[in-house]
Amino acid sequence: MESQQRDGGAQQGGLSERQRAVLALERRSWPAPGAKERAIREQLGMVPVRYYQLLNALIDDPRALAHDPVTVNRLRRIRESRRTER
Repeated sequence: MESQQRDGGAQQGGLSERQRAVLALERRSWPAPGAKERAIREQLGMVPVRYYQLLNALIDDPRALAHDPVTVNRLRRIRESRRTER
C-alpha cells in the first residue's frame, strides 16, 4: 500500500495513475531538447532522474506491457540496442 502511494496513488487496471502518466508522456514526441524534462517537472511534479527510474522499472512490468504494448516494446528495443552498442 505504501509503494502505491509513493508511486502515484490508487491503482486501476494494475498500474497506478503516475505509472500510466509516465507511459503517456513517453508516447509523445518532443520538439526540442529540454522540452521533455520540463514536461516531466511540470506535469508529473518529479525530477527527470526519478522519472527515468520509474520508466525503466515499467519497461519490465507485464502490466505496463498489457496497458501500452507499442510504447513498452519500442522502449525495450531501444534499451536492447543501447546495450549491444556498449
